[in-house]
Amino acid sequence: MAPANEKQQAHQMLDKLDTSQLEAVVRLLRVMTDPVARAIANAPVDDEPESEQERQAVAESKAWFQQQGGKGISHEDGLTTGQ
Repeated sequence: MAPANEKQQAHQMLDKLDTSQLEAVVRLLRVMTDPVARAIANAPVDDEPESEQERQAVAESKAWFQQQGGKGISHEDGLTTGQ
């Protein structure tokens, strides 16, 4: 199908949608046409193995979290206390 015919068909289908369906399509089109969203979607998967230093950092953060009773700190508290 030629691009002009596809656009015409798309317009005809859009005209048939109710408001909530149209809003969903608009959100999808925004994502599809946003260059940053497209770059993120097409970015390669991070398959680099985790280093020992990274594993240790994760273990330390989990231990800290447990010491805090499973509660983190708010963004605001983190900014004011420097944690």
